[in-house]
Amino acid sequence: MLGRVNHIALAVPNLAEAIETYTSTLGASVSEPELLPEHGVRVVFVTLENTKVELLEPLGETSPIAAFLARNPGGGMHHICYEVDDIISARDRLVAAGCRVLGDGEPKFGAHGKPVLFLHPKDFFGTLIELEQV
Repeated sequence: MLGRVNHIALAVPNLAEAIETYTSTLGASVSEPELLPEHGVRVVFVTLENTKVELLEPLGETSPIAAFLARNPGGGMHHICYEVDDIISARDRLVAAGCRVLGDGEPKFGAHGKPVLFLHPKDFFGTLIELEQV
């Protein structure tokens, strides 16, 4: 069911500082910031040879990333995103296995313009999982 790792997401308290660190200190290529109001975040992607790192900054106090940063003020790993061929069949298979899909269970469009779903971290050893249809 799972394809490759699409990205690893890091919540950051200050996106501009994170971009500066990744570009100046690590010499990384970073995309332009993108607003995703439906998800309550502003994001950039650090492009690597074999995957991406997503840097997330909250859009307002109601953002899920704001809650994460309240518990982890310095930031940290927020989720890992795996690619799937068919997000609906992946969802149905996971729900049948007893896994919880966050939100209303219906895919939303993510930063890449593709359908995504998030799976409850308690079902995956404390790690929030994002599935993205390829």
